[in-house]
Amino acid sequence: MQNSNASRLSRRHLMTLVGGGAIVAAGGGLGLFSATRTPHAALAPWAQAGMYEEPRRFALSHAILAPNPHNLQPWLVDLREENVVTLWVDPARRLPVTDPFDRQLTIGLGCFLEQMTIAASARGYRVETTLFPQGSSEDVLGELPVARARFVFDNRSLDPLFAQIPHRRSTKEPFDMMRAVAAEALPGLNPSVQGIGFDGTVNAARVAELRALIWDAWMIEYTTPAAIGESVDLMRLGKAEINANPDGIDVGGMPLDGLIALGLVTREDLATPGTVSYNAGIDMYQPMLAATPAFVWLTSADNSRNSQIAAGRAWLRLNLQTTQQGLALHPVSQCLQEYPEMAELYDTAHRTLANNGETVQMLGRLGYAAPVPQTPRWSLDAKIKHT
Repeated sequence: MQNSNASRLSRRHLMTLVGGGAIVAAGGGLGLFSATRTPHAALAPWAQAGMYEEPRRFALSHAILAPNPHNLQPWLVDLREENVVTLWVDPARRLPVTDPFDRQLTIGLGCFLEQMTIAASARGYRVETTLFPQGSSEDVLGELPVARARFVFDNRSLDPLFAQIPHRRSTKEPFDMMRAVAAEALPGLNPSVQGIGFDGTVNAARVAELRALIWDAWMIEYTTPAAIGESVDLMRLGKAEINANPDGIDVGGMPLDGLIALGLVTREDLATPGTVSYNAGIDMYQPMLAATPAFVWLTSADNSRNSQIAAGRAWLRLNLQTTQQGLALHPVSQCLQEYPEMAELYDTAHRTLANNGETVQMLGRLGYAAPVPQTPRWSLDAKIKHT
């Protein structure tokens, strides 16, 4: 599951580039402008989680905060059957270039189902889930339901990871290289999901090898026109766009909102090699990926839809467990994408990380970092299917 954040990439770099020039030229109203840049409407679902009495809505208000590729939030739910949540995929949320077979999208749906299940336990419910009750496609997800989840009250014990849901993030920042991840900490992060293998490394030589791999993969994605174009099309530039479409890649805050308002940051620039905006991504991502003291990854024996869902469940639990331990986690799965330009590095990743024909489902940077902000979300009501 890839995860991009152009806002944090460009924000610092572009601040130094403008160096007070265009920003100062904006005049004395900049302070007031800056103070109003937070997209509060897009962040409201974080504060609204748990504000529902009905158990399914209570659980779903937490599930919509789950990690997912490019923050596209590809889930739709049908609540018309009593005590049941039927999960569908929103076909408009696909990434046909970088995720042509919907593998990463399916992993995101697994994250959603696991977070829903964890949250249901806070109300004493277990969730009996049947995956793909009408069948599934191995090519792309179609117009059939992904899961039917029945809520059953049995005074279930609270899952201890529930408390971490509001604090979970995908931390797209340089990690503290002065603070090592202890090798003995890795086994305790194993999410222990059936059918999913877990491994990790803090070995300096192996970490260096994986840092080189993820950088090469990131550059392939960044320099492949269709791939970078797919990301740029999903960028929400500035507060108004983020509030109007609280998904995709949020590019906002100061100084970026000021530069966007002045026409100095545009989608065309972000997709055009050689521009300041385009180069800012490279200038910021290279040192960020280099600042990685450890890696973790998930594997499965096959690449079936059920295994992809299980990988999503495992990634969600891993992300909550790292949060619980004060660690930061960032998915860097570009080298696992199944499009032609990535084929060589896909093979390298599988030779490096998998055994006996396994599929590597997720790869992540692990380390320590300062907290990062919440990401925008659609409201629960926007994700309820009515027809």
